[in-house]
Amino acid sequence: MEDLDFTKPSQSPIYDPATALEFFKSAGTGENVAQGEMFFVDQQKHRSLFHEDARVYLLVEGEVSLVIGKIVIDTIRPGEIFGEMAPISELPRSATAVAKTACRVLSMGMSRFHEALRQMPEFALMLMSILINRLRLTDARLSASHVLPTAAEQHEGRVFEKAVLDDLLREADDLVPRRFIPGKPIMTAGETGLYMYVVLEGSVAVSVQDSIVERIGPGGVLGEMALIDRSPRAASAVAETHCSLLPISRSEFLGLVKNNPVFAVSLLKTLADRLRFMTSHLRSA
Repeated sequence: MEDLDFTKPSQSPIYDPATALEFFKSAGTGENVAQGEMFFVDQQKHRSLFHEDARVYLLVEGEVSLVIGKIVIDTIRPGEIFGEMAPISELPRSATAVAKTACRVLSMGMSRFHEALRQMPEFALMLMSILINRLRLTDARLSASHVLPTAAEQHEGRVFEKAVLDDLLREADDLVPRRFIPGKPIMTAGETGLYMYVVLEGSVAVSVQDSIVERIGPGGVLGEMALIDRSPRAASAVAETHCSLLPISRSEFLGLVKNNPVFAVSLLKTLADRLRFMTSHLRSA
């Protein structure tokens, strides 16, 4: 497979290393790791290995390789974050992180991570930008390898439980749901993203290169990636049934992320889950 020139997470428009350092200094612990040592290992096949002490890291000095199988999927450099998916999704690691050189890091466990996130909600937006960037990198690798999920592997996305969705509707009482008939396009790959949508009723099919990769029902979201990094839509979506969707503009989205920790954490979890689902296919790429 031809090597691709991937953009680094730290180059995301809203990623600020100084803010990341402030976040980790608020509740993190300093660690020195020797060259060749592992920070964590791929536990995808051993789900019972997840524990509440799973840590997220900010690299201060050195370089770290992220590996799936025998494939190096990313190189982490100073100022960048890694290992964030386990505390967010509360699932086993989907990659191995090894010190490419001697490293110095700041790290924090799951409980401190979630508490710090509540105290500094703008950091959640930065994490979303990192996850979205990695999603785009993974999509590029899979597309270059012509490896996409089959019909039997389609991911079913859900973000908000009913109680959380009810709270969101009360807070967003000035937003008006839109209705779509079966077959009606909701968004098209390549276009500018003006809204994200929360599915209130019905089912939406999300496709990449004419292959359905995800079906989204009530409580699920779509279109949030383009709102966060202001990139063109990476996927298309069409109503599979009669649907009612709640449109949320970028300004409204940013306000919800900063003022509603549950909304922010729910989106982080679904992005982490989606990334885990897509990276699992790299093993066959």
